[in-house]
Amino acid sequence: MGYWRLAIDEGSQSLIPNLFSLFFMPQQTIKLTQMAHGGSAIGRPKSGGLVFVPFGIPGETVQISVVKDKGRYAEGHIDKIITLSPDRITPRCQHFGTCGGCHFQHIAYERQLTLKRELVRDQLERIGGLKNVRVQPTLPHPNAWQYLADVELSPVNDGGLGFWSPSEHRVISIEQCHIIHPRLQALWQDIDLALPGLRKLTLRLGDEEEVLAALEVDEVEPPELEADFPVSVAIVLPDKTAASLIGDPFIVKVVKERPFRVSPGCYFPSSPEAAALVVDTVLAFAKLTGSETVVEPFSGVGMLTAFLAERARAVVAIEMNEDAVADTAVNLDDLDNVSLYEGWLEEVLPVLDVVPQVVVVNPPSSGLTREGMRAVVDKRPLRLIYVSSDVATLARDGKHLSRAGYRLVEIQPIDARPQTFHIDTVSLWEK
Repeated sequence: MGYWRLAIDEGSQSLIPNLFSLFFMPQQTIKLTQMAHGGSAIGRPKSGGLVFVPFGIPGETVQISVVKDKGRYAEGHIDKIITLSPDRITPRCQHFGTCGGCHFQHIAYERQLTLKRELVRDQLERIGGLKNVRVQPTLPHPNAWQYLADVELSPVNDGGLGFWSPSEHRVISIEQCHIIHPRLQALWQDIDLALPGLRKLTLRLGDEEEVLAALEVDEVEPPELEADFPVSVAIVLPDKTAASLIGDPFIVKVVKERPFRVSPGCYFPSSPEAAALVVDTVLAFAKLTGSETVVEPFSGVGMLTAFLAERARAVVAIEMNEDAVADTAVNLDDLDNVSLYEGWLEEVLPVLDVVPQVVVVNPPSSGLTREGMRAVVDKRPLRLIYVSSDVATLARDGKHLSRAGYRLVEIQPIDARPQTFHIDTVSLWEK
């Protein structure tokens, strides 16, 4: 019970109903007023509370069945659209509504951008307590389709690889995905992999369409594999370091004409075009003149580091993944103003004798830890730039930055993952 496949009968503007909920769950008519973080639209019934409705669009009036009642809020699905949004379109993908990878294929792209900007403002105000925030219009992705250069797949019970389905609570087979790069789509269909203990397979596309397949398995011992097409294969260990099985133990990504070596267990943006938008925004916010010292925790393989170092006097980079540190050493070999430290932000930054004018943080989606936040604000940078892939944790961390004496000057949403609810942001904070 829960989310279900979306389809519209143009004559009646009805959705294919879940018959059980139609007859046994309470129905009501509500107007959807805004989008929630996570991809559902929100309605407020006359009885009070909130109802989260997947595949709705703010402004629509819908008849819903409540499938989960949590007291203060409920979850429902649409039985009938009474007032249709002019921004509702036909989803491209036959799996939309069953596969959990996309959330907004039923919404025109320009409206997706607007909704994401509104959601950033809502999260910062409601979670962070930040009022009158200057939220710029969302930067669109150059390609709203076929943009993913990385894809994560899981084994299907009856064979093959697919995506997790929230509605069916299992991994389902996918015939075609409209947001991944065509090269990965073609390779995915050619893979015949029967590997006991496989948890996840990540396919990563390089600049010249070379492919790296990263395996995550239950066993630490590497399996014996053979490949009858050009692909590199590596196994990712629990600590996110990797061991090569076939071919090169890395792939090369290019952002703004600069190449970066990326090992299998290392983070890198899933779209180089979106990564370029992040780089441009960070540089615009940093306002570097060549005299500044920049500290960059979570430096990864050195993507942001490289572009910051080209404009700063010195950059101090901190990264805990030893493979990413090794990649950075290769990627920044032409730069002599970067100091690279391997370790956790919470442990390394407090002992460094450095007074940065600018700090750039790009933490994982979980955001900064309490100790990490303290380590950053104790350095008292004049400008702090926070790159985030999760607006909710950004809002939470923003509350702590505000209490530490920092003012949110400006935030730039970036649509790094069109057709999904995910929003990347770059925000500028000043003392």
